[in-house]
Amino acid sequence: MSEQKLILSLDGGGIRGAATIQFLSRVEQQLNHVHGKSIRDLVDMYAGTSTGSIIALALATTELSVSAINDLYNYENSQVIFSKNKRRRCWIRGVCTPKYRSSGKTQRLAAVFGTRTLANVRQGRHVLVATYGIQKRVPVIIKSTKKEHLGLLSATVADASSAAPTFFPTRRVTIPPDSDDEDWLIDGGVVVNDPAMCAISETRRQWKTEISQIRTLSIGTGYLTKKIKGPPSRGWGALQWFVRGKILDVVRDERIVAYQASRLLQSGHYIRVNAELRRQYGLSTAPDDSMDDVSRANIKKLRVFGDFLFDHYGDRVVDFVLGNYQGPSLDRVDPVAGTPREVC
Repeated sequence: MSEQKLILSLDGGGIRGAATIQFLSRVEQQLNHVHGKSIRDLVDMYAGTSTGSIIALALATTELSVSAINDLYNYENSQVIFSKNKRRRCWIRGVCTPKYRSSGKTQRLAAVFGTRTLANVRQGRHVLVATYGIQKRVPVIIKSTKKEHLGLLSATVADASSAAPTFFPTRRVTIPPDSDDEDWLIDGGVVVNDPAMCAISETRRQWKTEISQIRTLSIGTGYLTKKIKGPPSRGWGALQWFVRGKILDVVRDERIVAYQASRLLQSGHYIRVNAELRRQYGLSTAPDDSMDDVSRANIKKLRVFGDFLFDHYGDRVVDFVLGNYQGPSLDRVDPVAGTPREVC
């Protein structure tokens, strides 16, 4: 029988990644203080999309502590990254031009990752990141399991995976082995906001791992709960769907991947950490569901949301990554019951 492998899969969601890394920092603290372990000692395959790619690549290719990665999602950095584009070509920023300039995000990522590349992944571990190539109209999965990708800068890969349409400009990246063919890449969340299934497939291919030996911890950035009103939407065109319907959030819905992964993996081998972004038992004030609300107040709420997730999943996730978990597979928090849903 093949050796067990542990996947850590991290969703996209812009600044909502502050909740993801807050949750992981709490997990890391418990692993350190109680078991003398680190997340990095236990994960075999890291996978990320958009903001999740930044965290995944930081864990996989740098020596930054989880606490230091958590601090990247502070107010000061967010103001640099989400620096508004002042070149208006029409009356709504984000419709005729990207809402934010690329320079701030690019510079901060370069400062964080330096010259680190995908080759800096620990021996025996791997990382993959989801992007989308607009010229060829194909998903582009950049991964350390492909030798031609090992020279790619972590900062460049993270920058491309987080280039969300309407928010940031498209990122030009040369993807080997087609060194003469530059791919114009955007946020992988347009096709796979939850990269868990990509990671499961790659784990099976790379290590010839049997599906019964794969365990997956998948962490979301919160479910959107604001309703799209049906009757008015019947008359919407492109502009209304972008501005009022927030169509990008619709196509980024990751629940189908959670369904697939939870049914594919053996019972007890999948934990999906997520909850609705609204007031519920244990969460008196919910964060804004926008990907770009970088106010001090909202970043604080996102960290509280991360703590809320740890309160619901923390002990079980620590046991899970250590290989000691004996319970059922888990999905998102049920806001009525106040507990994670068991996968039937």
